[in-house]
Amino acid sequence: MDPRAEDDGWMLDLISGVRGVRHAVVLSSDGLLKVRTAQTSRELAEKVAAACSGLVSLGKGLSREFGSGASPRQVMVEFDGGFLFVRGAGDGSRLAVVTEPVIDPGLIAQQMQAQVLMIGQRALSVPFRGQARA
Repeated sequence: MDPRAEDDGWMLDLISGVRGVRHAVVLSSDGLLKVRTAQTSRELAEKVAAACSGLVSLGKGLSREFGSGASPRQVMVEFDGGFLFVRGAGDGSRLAVVTEPVIDPGLIAQQMQAQVLMIGQRALSVPFRGQARA
């Protein structure tokens, strides 16, 4: 896990404040946890990150078969008890949001997009190896 996951949870304040959002995490392209909200335990956040990495991988396979071959822009899973939304967040990172069952999916998607734009691709991208954190 990236050590920033403990310190940078504030970056997810916009989405975590939306009614019905239970958890939000940012994961790297290889499924490692980068950032999590304060109400999300590290253990749970790492599980969500790993699961979302698998879902994105499945989406890539489907895109190669039926689409242009690019990464999926978003993935949504509905389950008893809620929804999981995953979308690109810059440099291969993904923003994942777990919600309650009664939500407005359009509002969640809109706020996720706003969250990604507000933070910016640079803040969500993985630092180069050996690069000191400013």
